[in-house]
Amino acid sequence: MIVIGAVFNLLSPRYYWGDYMLGAAVVVAGALLSLRHTIAVAAAIVLVQLALLIKDGYFGHAVGALSLISAVFTALVLQVVRSVAEAVQRAVLPAPPAQVGPLAIAAVYKAAQIEALIGGDAYAVQDTPYGTRLLIADVRGKGLDAVGTVAVLLGTFREAAEQEADLVVLAERMERALIKEASSREESVRMEGFVTAVLGEITPDADRVLLLNCGHPSPFLLQGDTVSCLDPAEPSLPLGMSRLGVPRARPDHWPFPTGSTLLLVTDGVTEARSRSGAFYDPESRLGGRGPFRQPEEVIDVLVRDVERWAGGPRDDDMAILAITRRAGEPAP
Repeated sequence: MIVIGAVFNLLSPRYYWGDYMLGAAVVVAGALLSLRHTIAVAAAIVLVQLALLIKDGYFGHAVGALSLISAVFTALVLQVVRSVAEAVQRAVLPAPPAQVGPLAIAAVYKAAQIEALIGGDAYAVQDTPYGTRLLIADVRGKGLDAVGTVAVLLGTFREAAEQEADLVVLAERMERALIKEASSREESVRMEGFVTAVLGEITPDADRVLLLNCGHPSPFLLQGDTVSCLDPAEPSLPLGMSRLGVPRARPDHWPFPTGSTLLLVTDGVTEARSRSGAFYDPESRLGGRGPFRQPEEVIDVLVRDVERWAGGPRDDDMAILAITRRAGEPAP
């Protein structure tokens, strides 16, 4: 859009017809691009205007000064558009608490470069009377429809996690909410929409973790320099597929030793491909890199390694949730 706007302005400098394209670039960049690329777009718009002013002999004159001020103002508007998009993301997908009792928590959401700041991946952590409840999920589909489903999913989880003592019952509450939300949508969404998810519960003593896997990539347990994949004995169908009539499986129980980290990811991690087409495997790629003392360390290493593995832009969003049971702190 900036290139087309610059060409239009170059061919018709008297009327600056290309300013419409530059204005459109502001909205698109602010909504879709990373902060670094947003700043680059803002700088490009100002430089384009400056170069045209110099070429047409307006630089140093009042008309030129007003035009340059207008370009700078456009760049500032771009930053405001991006900040609004980020505020929407934080409202839909707020950061989890940094600590719950002896548990240190960190999370990150990395949108694919071609996608918007908010999408279909979600995570949540909540302290409840039954222990620390957690969720990571991936909504089928993208865009605003996926964001609407994420909002329903997280809202139901936050309410039901406080009320339901059983993870299976919690999953059924979320199932009903998703089906009701889809009932007002087009037929393809009602018939084909679903959400893969892992529902978890860390006991009040923080010594065990219960995991109910609903068709989602398996979590991992990092202890020292070893990584174990926590595959379910019997995975459940994704949320939103109860119409198939398959009973939901029971949660699996796993020990959660002091100093270990529970790592949950979406398929933006496990389906990242190398140049040769191989899928990324956190179990083999993270093994031998520990021990990790903080969840942020795990996430930083994982994100950098996935980016190196993919060697370029990803085609899917990537959400990561890491929970470390720290040593030397009493249970809540």
